[in-house]
Amino acid sequence: MRNYKNAFDSLFKEINKVVIGQDEILRQIMICILSDANALLEGFPGLAKTLAVKTLAELMDLKFNRIQSTPDLMPSDITGTYIIEEKGGKRDFKFQQGPVFTNILLADEINRATPKTQSALLEAMQEKQVSVGNSTFQLDMPFFVLATQNPIEQEGTYPLPEAQQDRFLLKIMVDYPNYEDELKIVNIYTESKKVAKLKPMLNKTHILSLQNLSKQMPIANDLRKKAVSIVQATRKNKELILFGASPRASIGLVLAAKASALLDGRTHVNTKDIETMAYPVLRHRIILNFEAERKGMTPDDAIKEIMKKVR
Repeated sequence: MRNYKNAFDSLFKEINKVVIGQDEILRQIMICILSDANALLEGFPGLAKTLAVKTLAELMDLKFNRIQSTPDLMPSDITGTYIIEEKGGKRDFKFQQGPVFTNILLADEINRATPKTQSALLEAMQEKQVSVGNSTFQLDMPFFVLATQNPIEQEGTYPLPEAQQDRFLLKIMVDYPNYEDELKIVNIYTESKKVAKLKPMLNKTHILSLQNLSKQMPIANDLRKKAVSIVQATRKNKELILFGASPRASIGLVLAAKASALLDGRTHVNTKDIETMAYPVLRHRIILNFEAERKGMTPDDAIKEIMKKVR
C-alpha cells in the first residue's frame, strides 16, 4: 500500500505546480474517481474549480470535455444527435456524439441549465450509457461527471432536484485560499515564465485497477454499522432534519471511506475515514427543517450534531 501512497503523493505534487492551495478539494475529487462516482463542486467564481478538474484529467491521461450550462442548452447539446449524411447519392442518418462521450465531463454552472437538460445527464451518471431515439450507446470507461455551481448567483438558475443531487457521491465545498497560497498563485500567473508543463502520471488501466482495489479495501463490521447508523440518524433526527439521506448515502459513505484509506496508503478503513467523509457525502442529501434554518444552522452543523449522538 505504501507504493500506492507514493504514487498519489507524486500525482498531487505534480498538480500543485498548477493548482495552489486546494489540496483537500483535489483529494475529494480523487476519492470520487477511485469510487467510480460523480462530484458536485460548489464555490465562488475564480477558485480554480475548472482548472483543477482539467489538470487532473491531463495527469491521468483521460479525455476531458467541458459543457458551459446556459438556459438555452438543449439535451442534444450534451448527448449528441442524428444528422443526415449524404454518400454516393444516398442519405443516411448518422449519430454524431455529444460532449458526454468522454472520460471526465465538467458540467460548469450546472444549475443554469433547465431541468430537462439537467436530466439528460442522469442516465450517463448512473448507468454510464446514453439513450438517443431507439438506440443506447455505452460510454467509455472510466466515466465521471464533475459539476460546478455558484452559491451566490441564484437569479436565472434551476436548483438541482433531490433525485439528481443524490447521484453525486460528494458535494465538495471550495473555499478561498489562504494568504500564502494566494501570493503563490499571483506570482505564478503574473510572471513572464511559462506555467509548468505536466506529464501524465496514470492512465485508464491504472484508474480502473485502482477502482477495483478501492472496493476491496477491508472495513470492520463495526465501522460499516457506524456508517449505516449515521445515515439512518439523518432520517430519525426530526428536531433538525426534515428529510434524511437514502440508502445510496450509506453505500456512498462506505465507498468514500474505502477510497480515503487507499489514498492514505493504509490497509483498512478507520473511524476517521467514516467521520471525515460523512460531511461531503451527506451535506447535499439532507434538508433542514424550519427550526434548524431559523437558528442559522448549515447542513454541516446538523451532521456534526448527528455524529455526536452516533457512537
